[in-house]
Amino acid sequence: MLSNVTGWIKKLTEAGVGLVALAVVVQVIFGSSASFLPGDVVARLTDMIGALGSAGLVGLITAGLLYTIFSK
Repeated sequence: MLSNVTGWIKKLTEAGVGLVALAVVVQVIFGSSASFLPGDVVARLTDMIGALGSAGLVGLITAGLLYTIFSK
């Protein structure tokens, strides 16, 4: 049962990462004014990366954990 739940979580995470990647590509092609995107995806990603960079050691640890989670 636990492996079933873990499988669902992995599949949802993969789908979410795929949707974010698709949104970035669409925004690069059509610009930030694409009417079917709910905002400026690239700016949000840039802000999150900047926040992690300015957080120092905590941001580095968080980035490492996120990398470990998404690389599996």
